[in-house]
Amino acid sequence: METPKTLQAAIIHFANLENCQKFMVEVRWPDGIVRCPQCDSDKVTYLAKQRRWKCYSKHPKPQFSLKTGTIFEDSPLGLDKWLSAAWLIVNAKNGISSYEIHRALGVTQKSAWFMLHRIRLAMQRGTFSKPLSGEVEVDETFIGGKARNMHRGDRARKIHGTGGSGKVAVMGLLERHGEVRTMVVSNVRRKSLHREVSKHVEQGSTVYSDALRSYDQLENEFVHNVINHSEEYVRGHIHTNGIENFWSLLKRSLGGTYISVEPFHLFRYLDEQSFRFNKRKDTDFQRFLEVIRTITGKRLEYRQLTGQPSC
Repeated sequence: METPKTLQAAIIHFANLENCQKFMVEVRWPDGIVRCPQCDSDKVTYLAKQRRWKCYSKHPKPQFSLKTGTIFEDSPLGLDKWLSAAWLIVNAKNGISSYEIHRALGVTQKSAWFMLHRIRLAMQRGTFSKPLSGEVEVDETFIGGKARNMHRGDRARKIHGTGGSGKVAVMGLLERHGEVRTMVVSNVRRKSLHREVSKHVEQGSTVYSDALRSYDQLENEFVHNVINHSEEYVRGHIHTNGIENFWSLLKRSLGGTYISVEPFHLFRYLDEQSFRFNKRKDTDFQRFLEVIRTITGKRLEYRQLTGQPSC
């Protein structure tokens, strides 16, 4: 497999349809045998004029393309644009806006927004095979607009208290020298936070947190060390600077690139930033390949994104 190492090389490489097809076949069917995504039969033939395959098993949809059964399905955009967009988003440290994709690839902003959300779906890790272990930092933050930046009317309507009022609570768990996991939580009370820690961290591991009282009693299952940020930020190896670093990256992308994120889409942006953080030691091509390998078996329709009722 040819491996472009830079964005320029990737755009030139994937501008050739044959390169796109060869790459997608190698990623989807590593053994080189093209199989029908409907019935998994290898009794297929390539229709050169239509640039599609035809399956000879009996089922309603015998013809399929490289996009069938992937996040690209039913898209009129070519693979050259899709693969370029995937390269851009997985390698942009602070994310990339739909307007930038719109200008760079020559698609509408609406299409670019839809493309990015479909690629974020491929960046989701799904279920985790094993829990975090060793030394794990846990922390929570709130995502939402700053009151001082709001119009007086919006501020009166949205802000009804202090701290996280009117914002979305997000929890993060970081295994030191390992991966980060993030999730939207309903609140930052003890029951909600303990549930996530117990779910994602191996029992008996060392857990580091700040002095939030919701983390009290974690010592019943873990070795729990607390750092009180009103007094100090580091005490030897006891700190939460790793997860705090991740929050700074996340908020830089949300505040600087995406500007305004709806709460019901927030988990998608968490998945995006978590993916890039967890693959930070990979090369640009390795991150790109990791995402393309997970595009099959996933589907995101526009009405799901916009909350439109099913037809």
